[in-house]
Amino acid sequence: MENFLINLGGLSNTDPRLLAAALNASSNGVVITDHRQPDEPIIYCNDAFEKITGYKRSSIIGHNCRFMQGDDRDQEARKRIREAIRNGEHCQVLIRNYRNNGKLIWNELMISPIRDESGAVTNFIGIQNDVSNRLDAAQKLEVERDELDEQFRLRTKSLEENEGYLQGIVETIRESLLILDSELKIIDANQNFCTFFKQKKAEIIGKELFSLNEGQWNLPELKELLINVLPHNNPFEGFEFEEVFPNIGKKILVLNARQMRLRGRFQERILLAIEDITERKVLEYRKEDFINIASHEMKTPLTSIKGNLQMLQKIANTKNDMVHMKRLETATRSVQRLENLIYDLLDASKMQSGKVSFNFEKCGVSQLILESVEVIKPDAPDHQFSLTGNLDQIIEVDIGRLEQVVINLLSNAVKYSPKNSEINVHVSSIPGFCKISVKDIGFGIKTQDHKRIFERFFRAEDTTEKFPGVGVGLYVCDYIIKEHQGSIWVDSESGHGSTFSFTIPIKRLGK
Repeated sequence: MENFLINLGGLSNTDPRLLAAALNASSNGVVITDHRQPDEPIIYCNDAFEKITGYKRSSIIGHNCRFMQGDDRDQEARKRIREAIRNGEHCQVLIRNYRNNGKLIWNELMISPIRDESGAVTNFIGIQNDVSNRLDAAQKLEVERDELDEQFRLRTKSLEENEGYLQGIVETIRESLLILDSELKIIDANQNFCTFFKQKKAEIIGKELFSLNEGQWNLPELKELLINVLPHNNPFEGFEFEEVFPNIGKKILVLNARQMRLRGRFQERILLAIEDITERKVLEYRKEDFINIASHEMKTPLTSIKGNLQMLQKIANTKNDMVHMKRLETATRSVQRLENLIYDLLDASKMQSGKVSFNFEKCGVSQLILESVEVIKPDAPDHQFSLTGNLDQIIEVDIGRLEQVVINLLSNAVKYSPKNSEINVHVSSIPGFCKISVKDIGFGIKTQDHKRIFERFFRAEDTTEKFPGVGVGLYVCDYIIKEHQGSIWVDSESGHGSTFSFTIPIKRLGK
């Protein structure tokens, strides 16, 4: 941080520590990016920025600022920001960002270039102010004014017509549905809810959701999510919990909730959808048990096969039998891939139960990456590998585990990109962190799959038939990077290749 602070105009004689303290004392979020490195990575953020976004510093450093927009990428403000960065200009915009919990925040953002003595742009400094409350207040005033102008008779008629239409839809849907008011009291429930939970509608209408039965719904996390739905139109999806309910026993449920709209306007109503995934989870557990048993059972015969192949290779080498040597090498590589898959499956099982140990020691980044590339090269003779960036960094890691991550990312890049294409590994130097990116020019990953790609056993639909795999490699990578107190993510669009990046602290945090 000291290098760019001393370049701020008029403050060259100021102690950089005083400038850093001043930035941290600001109530506005401040970030600084490195214009000289690919993808404009964030190299500094102050305390206010962490508070506004809800992200920890370790999950911010090394990312491009676009990660705060989530899937909301089609904003005019983003085009203006890109143009300003390209031209090295000042820019001020109002942009939609999203906190770590998915909550929408409106930011008033100002970015300015920092130049060196030759006039070249070295960094951009961004200052953001959360103006969500101000915009919410203005929006509420506008809505209230519009509602006062509307005639009572027409409004009542419209509500009756739309509620009747909505009621028909609610009763047709097979999921259990509840409609809640602003106090989280039940206004209505569809027949599927009553049938599934074996309750009469008359017994639950008007009651607060959290008071039903014996308090099975009274969960602090669920309360927090539901309370935030209406004030900021902040829906949520995929809230999963397991509970024992009267009359129906233990169930695993997934909840989705959003604010209801009538005639294009948001209403003080919450639609809560409840899906029973108990059977699906049971099948997943069985699948996991089968994979664990099968993996363990395959280790012994694989060891025997490897031993015999090695013996046959020695015999073929002694006889200079090149024809059989080539075939035996192909068989050995196939056995190695199968063995790697088995260890990935076993690792995934251990990680799920928290039984994986880590041994941290100092290691050179260049050595780790070069050795990983050498492991991949025999299976990728038609691909070219390039290494760029600051390869001289020393990091404190579990060498074997981090090498496992790099090999996995390289292997995926080879698998999903055309032959004779280039795979680039770039190492960025971020204050306190090391960032490693693996870039390919394959067919890419759909935006909606970015968040799920690191889930255990998840595979994108368009890859399932074309490419073999069980979907544990990236889950293992995510676990290893988190144990290193780092962050891993993907930047990709369908048809435009993928870049998998991760950051880890140079030294173990808290050590």
